[in-house]
Amino acid sequence: MSIGSFYKPSADGGMISIQASTADLQAFENFSSLVPKAAAAAQRRAINKTLGWLRTHIARAVSRQERIAVAAVRQRLRAYPVSGGATSGKLWFGLNAIESSRIGRARQSGRGVSVAGRRYQGAFLKQVYGNKPDIWIRTASKHFNADDYPDSTVSGAAGASSGWAAENGNRFPLAKAKVSLEQARPHFDEWIKKANSRLLEILQQEFNFELQKYLKGTANV
Repeated sequence: MSIGSFYKPSADGGMISIQASTADLQAFENFSSLVPKAAAAAQRRAINKTLGWLRTHIARAVSRQERIAVAAVRQRLRAYPVSGGATSGKLWFGLNAIESSRIGRARQSGRGVSVAGRRYQGAFLKQVYGNKPDIWIRTASKHFNADDYPDSTVSGAAGASSGWAAENGNRFPLAKAKVSLEQARPHFDEWIKKANSRLLEILQQEFNFELQKYLKGTANV
């Protein structure tokens, strides 16, 4: 391995790759040559534990920053652990806007809908598509603000995959309330730095665990 952990951004998210750098593993080269299977197992466990650690901390950080339920953020984080002979684990973080109805407990009132400290005046909670209600507003409403309804585009082909719908024909187009996650994008560099440090720490623990097993085994020979 020539490089450590890194991320690759995309329009709708970012893929974080967790892997040890050559410098991090240099101190363990001799041990690795003696017991390669044990070294590989230690490295695999370290990467997978780092993925879990990173997923937990990203979810908490985004939850605090955007005032979104941690469970909702976790749904956007998908881990791909190391398996077989692979040397890199991955964590995908989807950054598409998240439905406001998923960020907390939505409450309907006569003036609109409130959820997780946000208020959508003039909006209503209703099941339009799928099997769960979402927060909607008529685009003709005086309370409609496009900033509260990101990733919604007027289209003649409204459907389950669109933020827009047509109620009672095309007379009342609706927009679905969402929360943008774009503000989380700048934190990728910070998370990668922390992940590299954490990975090295866990690598040392896992290699020490395998070394102790190895030394105990040789002492009994």
